[in-house]
Amino acid sequence: MPNETRPTIADVARRAGVSKGLVSFALNGRAGVSPDTRARILAVAADMGWSPSLRARSLSVGRAFACGLVIGRSPDVIAADPFFPSFIAGVEDEFSVSGQVLVLAAATPGRHEAETYRGLAADRRVDGVILSDLRADDPRIELVAGLGIAAVTLGVPDVASPFTSVSVDDGAGIRLAVDHLADLGHTDIAHVAGPSAMLHGRHRTAAFERAARARGIRARVVETDFSAADGARATDELLDAVTPPTAIVYSNDNMAIAGLGRAQQRGLRVPDDLSITGFDDVEIGRHVHPALTSVATERSRTPGSSCGPRRPRPRRPPHAPAGRRPTRTHPPPPDAPAGPPAPTRRKTCDDAFSPQQ
Repeated sequence: MPNETRPTIADVARRAGVSKGLVSFALNGRAGVSPDTRARILAVAADMGWSPSLRARSLSVGRAFACGLVIGRSPDVIAADPFFPSFIAGVEDEFSVSGQVLVLAAATPGRHEAETYRGLAADRRVDGVILSDLRADDPRIELVAGLGIAAVTLGVPDVASPFTSVSVDDGAGIRLAVDHLADLGHTDIAHVAGPSAMLHGRHRTAAFERAARARGIRARVVETDFSAADGARATDELLDAVTPPTAIVYSNDNMAIAGLGRAQQRGLRVPDDLSITGFDDVEIGRHVHPALTSVATERSRTPGSSCGPRRPRPRRPPHAPAGRRPTRTHPPPPDAPAGPPAPTRRKTCDDAFSPQQ
């Protein structure tokens, strides 16, 4: 079965009646081609359906036009974590404009992960890599620098690094969550944290502890691997305590949703008996009942040129009633029409109130 061939620069040159060199100059926007000739060549190329050959470009400039992302987590955690699909979608969106591709690999942290980076470099499959899930004393910084690969780190490493970093202030989001709950009247708040070996997990825990001290709140931390299953386990541990917390700040939404389920299985009313906040603002959190209050970050925009991170924020505005498990009513807005009272807004996981009568 014959293979369909794509038009080449030589085909465009024959159709336009010019040399291959002139076509190359015109298509690459280089000087030395008159405006009329350039317009004619571009019109012929468009009519023939010509598009740049990535293989040819790679050979001519010595680049792969590809970026690597090696995720050092177990496949089940990757599949369940909504961060990576959103982040990958953002990277792909940017690369679709620049004509590059993303080379994705999952590897076990340690020797397998190191060999994956070495293989990408040896085969020249990528021009650079994105280093995610930074760890304490992360050995990948020295490894990748030694391989001569360009890189960008998601977060600021705690070791010397020659690479550009893109980061979100995780601490700001956790502080806002603690302040939000403290304003609701909570004085005993727990944090279901990520692994301390990961810098963003460590930063969120440190921010939680600082915020709790600043507000004079009793604080406790349970470390997890960021998975929903471990979030459920941590929730059970906290709720089994002699004096369980009245609010829990989770380090991601998956764990928060798992914790919500555990609390409800025990017959606890959320948020009346227990307040819950998440982190990452995943879509499914808006559809559980009650809706999850979470800290929002712009994951899909992180890799782009407009990558200034948005300051994390709770989805719901804070309110500050007195009491440990406050009960509140929400009056209709000033412009509400006269007659029957306006319906109350949707109840959320951190936000106990009584319906209007």
